[in-house]
Amino acid sequence: MNQPRTSSLRIDAVRPWALALLFAVGLALAVSPAVAAIENYQIDPAHSAVGFSIRHLFSKVPGRFTRFEGKIALDREDWSKSSVQVSIDAGSVDTNEPKRDQHLRSDAFFDVAKFPKITFQSTAVKQVAPNKLQVTGSLTIRGTTKPVALDVDVLGFGPGYGGVVRAGFEAHAKINRQDFGVAWNDVIEGGGAVLGDEVEININVEAAKEQPKPAASPAPKKGN
Repeated sequence: MNQPRTSSLRIDAVRPWALALLFAVGLALAVSPAVAAIENYQIDPAHSAVGFSIRHLFSKVPGRFTRFEGKIALDREDWSKSSVQVSIDAGSVDTNEPKRDQHLRSDAFFDVAKFPKITFQSTAVKQVAPNKLQVTGSLTIRGTTKPVALDVDVLGFGPGYGGVVRAGFEAHAKINRQDFGVAWNDVIEGGGAVLGDEVEININVEAAKEQPKPAASPAPKKGN
């Protein structure tokens, strides 16, 4: 007795459409751009600088911090997926004048005994033009956290010594020191404050791309 051929005919009719669909999906996957992976970088303190300047009477006095560290996670295809975090040793402030630096470390300014770290954690990264970013984040000074926006120039990427990929950035921002409780001032004869409230921040960064960790060697087999 012959079996019905209805089911086999249906399968034969559907098979070309199924093959066409699989081919289309495979083609789409082949031509679609690869998803860029996040690249992780470590800030190189030996080739970076964290500086600032503030008005003293009529001129601006520069300063810097000599000890800091930071990490950058970036996606060059979509900068909005990037982030940065930095920690600065407040006690490393250096204005090339030891007595002034001692004053800056006191509770009149940074109060490093209570607040040894200045930190920045990004909350958003936006590309505003080719090789130009706006990085907003939370800046903490003397235990007070306020939002700050950094204007960042992307200087480039390329291999350094040993073939390790390096990245360069330059950032600028302005903050009001009073917002962070750094309020000390003095009045000169005839009126007028010794220090201004606006602080200009200037940062130069060279960062090294983290290398993948080598696979762990298998443990030697123990003898019988």
